[in-house]
Parts: sequence; C-alpha cells; structure tokens
Amino acid sequence: MSRLTPLDDPGALRRTFALFPSGVAAIAAEVDGVPRVLVASSFQVGISADPPLVLFAVQRTSTTWPVLGRAARLGVSVLGEVHEAAARQLASKVVDRFSGIGVERTASGAILIEGAPVHLECAVEGGMPAGDHDVVLLRVHALATDPAAEPLVFHQSTFRRLSPAGIAA
Repeated sequence: MSRLTPLDDPGALRRTFALFPSGVAAIAAEVDGVPRVLVASSFQVGISADPPLVLFAVQRTSTTWPVLGRAARLGVSVLGEVHEAAARQLASKVVDRFSGIGVERTASGAILIEGAPVHLECAVEGGMPAGDHDVVLLRVHALATDPAAEPLVFHQSTFRRLSPAGIAA
C-alpha cells in the first residue's frame, strides 16, 4: 500500500505527475504567414462527443500560445513513435522548428505533421485559468486517422513506445 506524504516538495509533485503516461500532440497553424507550433503532453480527447471537444493545457509563460491562439483553425497531430526527434525539434527554441519535418497545410491555415496516427482540425472553443497553466478547449471540425501508426508516449519525463502487454500463462 502507498504511503501518502504531505505535498511540501514541488519536485515530488512533478516526479509523481511524470508517472502518468500520456500522448504527445503538436498543435500548429500558420499565423500572419509564419508557421507556429507548441507541443503538449497534456492533450486529452473524449471531453465531449456532441459537440466534439478535446483539450490541452499550456503554461501561462508560453510565448507561442498567445500568437498561435489567434489562428482561426489549429492542426492537432497526435505524434507517432516515428516522431521522437520531430517532437524534440518542434518543442525547441530553434528559429525554424519545422525544418526537415513533413507537414500538410489545410485551406484554413492549420498545420498537420505527416505520418501522425491522428490529425484533427480544430478551433478554440474556450478556456479557463488553472493555476500556472491555462486549459484550452478545442472544437473538432475535421479529422483523419491512421490506426496502423503507433503513438509516441511521454512517461517519466522521456519519450517511449507502446508494446503489447504479455499474456499471462
């Protein structure tokens, strides 16, 4: 049985949160003629089916989101296991985060990463403050999937791949 300890160490909280595996999403669009992107491991689906809603959380200190959030439509690419290097590059502070990464632009300016298991074209539906982050609610307007593409997983502060669980004898 776990022994609960008081929450007096912010590092302990971060290490605990890191034990929760999550997918990795690139949220991207062209804004004022410039491609913009942020990478989120806080992306969640299944918020609502009617209307179709997803969400993610973004740090309040983000300099990308205030610009990216102005886009009429956002491309959400749930990254696959082939995108580990791309995820690092897209999340970096390099000037051209998209250099060498295959993308597709929709007519609305949303940017999708090629080869992702899930593509969504979304618009900002709303948001709310949540501590040192903002929670952003997105309405899904279009989608595409590739069930054969395996997802990239973020767990214990590193990228991982899924493998099927063994069958107990």
